[in-house]
Amino acid sequence: MTTQLYFHQACVEHDPGHGHPECPERLRAVMQALESEPFANLLRLEAPMIDLEMVKNTHGHDYVETVMDNVPTEGRVYLDPDTSMSPKSAEAALRAAGGACSAVDAVLNGEARNAFCAVRPPGHHAESSQAMGFCLFNTVAIAARHAQMTEGIEKVAVVDFDVHHGNGTQHSFQNDPNLFYASSHQWPAYPGTGTLQDTGVADNICNLPLNPGDGTDAFRRGYRDRILPALRKFNPDLLIISAGFDAHARDPLASLMLTTEDFVWVTVELLRVARDCCDNRVVSCLEGGYDLNALAESSAGHVRALMTQ
Repeated sequence: MTTQLYFHQACVEHDPGHGHPECPERLRAVMQALESEPFANLLRLEAPMIDLEMVKNTHGHDYVETVMDNVPTEGRVYLDPDTSMSPKSAEAALRAAGGACSAVDAVLNGEARNAFCAVRPPGHHAESSQAMGFCLFNTVAIAARHAQMTEGIEKVAVVDFDVHHGNGTQHSFQNDPNLFYASSHQWPAYPGTGTLQDTGVADNICNLPLNPGDGTDAFRRGYRDRILPALRKFNPDLLIISAGFDAHARDPLASLMLTTEDFVWVTVELLRVARDCCDNRVVSCLEGGYDLNALAESSAGHVRALMTQ
């Protein structure tokens, strides 16, 4: 078995507008980094469109229909001040979720070692009935529900190292004791959620707020002392990673000071937990990361760890 890579050109064609940080060049940078020789053994697959009924397992029917009814034929439609749709945006979001669900199927059925979904728009800010923070549909939450409802998996964990708290994922998970969400993120920062006091209905939410300027030591200590033990205690049947790389020191949208090596380190540590808890069943989905060089380097390091551990 090898690591699978899911991508579709529609995810590049989602265009939030000139000067928007969540730009098509982000995904081009990631895919270019994954074209080099160390990644020759990746199994490259097109991310399929997801059925809208599967999206409605996570998002409200009215919200899904509103998104689909407002896709423009030209120009842009804004769902919130930061979140817009161009003509290809809905297809991009549906293929992001479709790629994640296909990756879950492949990993659970033993067809893949693990998988990375190089997709956009990101998803972790999207709540059940609200688009926000560049996100239309919550890719990882949809994939987690798919694992439960279609594949019969009981317990799914999402670990999110994007610099911004995934309020949408927490919102979707907090009342289900069979779903676990852990997030390391800068505090205070957008969207202003993710406190230590958020623990969910069964200690199934685990937040690690980090201070502006925090770097390697605080990040790794927080994972060793807080997130990794909580993840092991939950003992998931499947691990999904919200892989955002905007906690990098060079990223323009936040003030954490992580290095590329920190993202490799956390990937290896999460894979060790997955080896012990869920037979190495891991699916990773791209979230943020807005310095193109840092994003390319960090995503390449992350995927290389997926391939070699």
